[in-house]
Amino acid sequence: MKQGKLLFIGDSLLADFNWQERITHFEVLNLSVVGETAQGLLNRLTSIQEQVLDPQIILIMTGTNNLLMEDYNYVETLRHIVVRLSHTYPAAEIIINSLVPLQIPWLNKEEMKRINCEIEALSLKSGCCFLDVFSKFSTTTGIFQTDGIHFTETGYNLWARAILEYIAFLLEDD
Repeated sequence: MKQGKLLFIGDSLLADFNWQERITHFEVLNLSVVGETAQGLLNRLTSIQEQVLDPQIILIMTGTNNLLMEDYNYVETLRHIVVRLSHTYPAAEIIINSLVPLQIPWLNKEEMKRINCEIEALSLKSGCCFLDVFSKFSTTTGIFQTDGIHFTETGYNLWARAILEYIAFLLEDD
């Protein structure tokens, strides 16, 4: 018996993995899109809201493609996403996933840390949860494919475990 619906929205990092296989206690609805930016996700929210009526948990992973385009100022767009989701799904727990420590030489790691601090502050102000995988992944090797962006099976397993631990914490706290 499924404990409810878990909605994943974001970019290819979410879209490229079979989350249902790893998170079996929930009905996983993965509406993530390869190449999605934060603005793209905001633009798709009406469609998402029409498709999904009552998720218990929403996980947002966005910003990767913004970073790759050197757009370091998308957190305000993320705030709009969170506000809309909070109004549409007032009973849902919203988890904002941190950026991951992409292995792209020209990306500024300090900017990524600054953005993660902004995302964490947004989560605190909005009553959402913040899942910090940046710190966890920064010291782990073998988690990225050769492109430095997408995860290996090891990376996905680590991320899935972090999500499951966080969900268990949320459910226990309720």
